[in-house]
Amino acid sequence: MYIVVGLGNPGKKYAGNRHNIGFMVVDYLSGKYGFKVKKIKHKALMGECHIGMEKVVFAKPQTYMNLSGESISEIVEFYKIPMDKLIVVYDDVDLDTGVIRIRTKGSSGTHNGMKSIIYLLDRDDFPRVRIGIGNPPPYMDLADYVTSNFLKEEITIMEDAVIKAAASIEEIIKNGIDIAMNKFN
Repeated sequence: MYIVVGLGNPGKKYAGNRHNIGFMVVDYLSGKYGFKVKKIKHKALMGECHIGMEKVVFAKPQTYMNLSGESISEIVEFYKIPMDKLIVVYDDVDLDTGVIRIRTKGSSGTHNGMKSIIYLLDRDDFPRVRIGIGNPPPYMDLADYVTSNFLKEEITIMEDAVIKAAASIEEIIKNGIDIAMNKFN
């Protein structure tokens, strides 16, 4: 069994924001596999399906980004999964727009949602799929940037990034993270 967590902020106000790219990936997979992500459990909207032979539980924490660890720590404790079966997908300002990076572990960087997860799990050795959203312009505060919508010229790039990130998650589940990293990084 795998748990795939897409990070974002709840509510219509944030729906198209850069910070919600993790939610977008979960929504894309939900549409592709025909399952709903609407059951409220562990402070998250949850759903499940099978990818290949694996049961996969999907979660979109509803705690707001900076408290994502509250939801994820509950999910991990409930399902008692090994850390290599937890996949977190989220935005990254340190990567160019649309670039995908898969890692087996690592620090949170500047991402407050990841800081919360690592702090509450007390470990950082779980796979993650980072999706580049680019750096904010010099005149813009980081918080305002990540909670802003994509520019018109970025939309196609980010739609492709969502599809690529979803494919990378499928690859991790079906064939392992090493193969996925070789294929998508």
